[in-house]
Amino acid sequence: MTRYSFGGDEHIFVEIDEEMSLDAFFKSLSITKAVREAQIRGVTEICPANASFQVRFDPDVIAPDAMLAELKALESAAESAPQRLTTRIIEVPVFYRDPWTHETLMRFRERHQDPSGTDLDYAARVNGLPDADAFIERHHSAPWFVSMVGFVAGLPFLYQLVERERQLEVPKYLRPRTDTPKQTVGHGGCFGCIYSVRGAGGYQMFGITPMPIYDPTQTVSYLRDFMVLFNPGDIVRWRPIGREEHDHIAAEIEAGRWAPRMAKVDFDLAQWSADIDGTNARLMEALNGN
Repeated sequence: MTRYSFGGDEHIFVEIDEEMSLDAFFKSLSITKAVREAQIRGVTEICPANASFQVRFDPDVIAPDAMLAELKALESAAESAPQRLTTRIIEVPVFYRDPWTHETLMRFRERHQDPSGTDLDYAARVNGLPDADAFIERHHSAPWFVSMVGFVAGLPFLYQLVERERQLEVPKYLRPRTDTPKQTVGHGGCFGCIYSVRGAGGYQMFGITPMPIYDPTQTVSYLRDFMVLFNPGDIVRWRPIGREEHDHIAAEIEAGRWAPRMAKVDFDLAQWSADIDGTNARLMEALNGN
């Protein structure tokens, strides 16, 4: 049941579901798209999230009750909207067990559930896997869906495209760190992420990517058109790399000669639900020509 809540005089918060699911994401996506296309007078901002969204409006232009009625009408129309989209799959190279996140996580073991091991060791254990290598294999063997971009500028929340029982889930740190390297590949709850900037954080740290995903200067070659790489609905494929390739990619990015592999794909939720592994394989194979 969708829940609507007023936030003061200027906001309406719409919770599609209490838990994340692709059904909830697609319904939220359909409604926010409909709000944009309707061009409702007075709407100033639309902020989508994983399984919810928020609309900001000018109450001097449209009354709160009238705004609420507009959203409920659009929700009814979204119920029958097709759950499919044309999007991008983007390959992200990951240096798992890199020295930078390892040094950081070891500085903050007193804030962790298991100070005796690493974040990867802990993630493997709580997911019933034999070791960190098995966890890393599970982490990059299936694509991930960008369900939200935010928290800090450009940070993608990533939801693994597998059945619920195969979802990787890892609690956040007991107390947040005061430091996380830029471009850390992390995980908290059911969501993966890439830290777009250096700063505090509580997600488990598994590795680092050499590719910037946020550049306010817009000097990185593939971020010149827009400073943020990811959009909700993008799909990510992790590709494991070692130190030598990490350093090579970083140098090529600095020289303006590297861009991530990406391909245009169609994602249909019904088709994916009917054949998850087959659909995932086709999605990842789309990168072979790029």
